[in-house]
Amino acid sequence: MSAHTDNAVTIAAPMDLVWEMTNDIESWPELFTEYGATEVLHRDGITVRFRLSLHPDENGVVRSWVSDRTADPESRTVRSQRVELGPFKYMFLFWEYVQTDEGILLRWVQDFELKPGMPIDDDGMAHRLNTNSVIQMKAIKETIEAAARG
Repeated sequence: MSAHTDNAVTIAAPMDLVWEMTNDIESWPELFTEYGATEVLHRDGITVRFRLSLHPDENGVVRSWVSDRTADPESRTVRSQRVELGPFKYMFLFWEYVQTDEGILLRWVQDFELKPGMPIDDDGMAHRLNTNSVIQMKAIKETIEAAARG
């Protein structure tokens, strides 16, 4: 079994600003509400290997993982995958940026499968990811639109 999520938000800001802010991994703790820290481990052209760390949970546990992210400014797409998989058998992410009359449509697609024996199944994780994506996209939209207003 595998799962798929597909979420989008329209950001009323110029393409270059949206692209720059959402691909500046070092500033993600200010852009996403869930990340406590980011650490760039390696850069190779347009591909970055980095560690993301969440804020501590109610027990003080900080969850983190390593991903590879390739941002293609020509196609305005990003492909990413987890390198440290944690509960996942695999996790692939695709971001696209599309110019519309209302602004930039930022779309996130996630394809994944959980390892056997996890306390949640793929559908449950998809529900969690869909719920959180809406929260994160709203925060990103507000932050970038505020920056666009100056």
